[in-house]
Amino acid sequence: MKLDILAFGAHPDDVELGCGGTIAKEVSLGKKVGIVDLTRGELGTRGTAELRDQEAMAAAQILGVTVRENLQMRDGFFVNDEAHQLLVIQMIRKYRPEIVICNAIDDRHIDHAKGSKLVSDACFLSGLIKIETFDNGQQQSAWRPKQVYHYIQWKNIEPDFVVDITGFNEKRIESILAYGSQFYNPNSNEPETPIATKNFLESLNYRVRDFGRLIGTDYAEGFTAERYLAVNSLADLL
Repeated sequence: MKLDILAFGAHPDDVELGCGGTIAKEVSLGKKVGIVDLTRGELGTRGTAELRDQEAMAAAQILGVTVRENLQMRDGFFVNDEAHQLLVIQMIRKYRPEIVICNAIDDRHIDHAKGSKLVSDACFLSGLIKIETFDNGQQQSAWRPKQVYHYIQWKNIEPDFVVDITGFNEKRIESILAYGSQFYNPNSNEPETPIATKNFLESLNYRVRDFGRLIGTDYAEGFTAERYLAVNSLADLL
């Protein structure tokens, strides 16, 4: 199955928080999009890994993605080494995306920057024909995505470009709130975490509204790029 876009997250909910609106918009435009979570988020303070699995699948249905997989790396302890790179390469070669989206290049949670570099390195290595990987016993062909983009998470990173998600922010919020165990609930007896506060819940619209303001729309999501973005004409720029 070939996908147009493959989005990676170190944890279930990273993709929804970072680029859920963009994914919903691309799906509406007929693009085939998949999500790969590196870990099950088993070290998360609230809820359980099993509950996160259920929440992730519910969020995937809301966004309308074609496929969602979990590589079951160790939350908090995965590293950017050959074994982990090969797991990511297998996903890239399996789905052959034109575009890969992954974690922020720098962030509060140590897994985010680690996951960002791991996926970025794997995208390059995936194009090398002398690296052999297999899927269900069949050797995979080399494949390198045309572009690797990084969404923005906790830290305020200046984007290289933004995507207008006006009309898709409600679906973005719905996909985030599918992770009900992780976010603010005044009736919950679970310990409070930085993302389980009322302030964080209210902040879900701060950045997308500000990026939207800066480009003259209601909502937008920001991304960083690994190389210059090219257009055929100035008319392609809004």
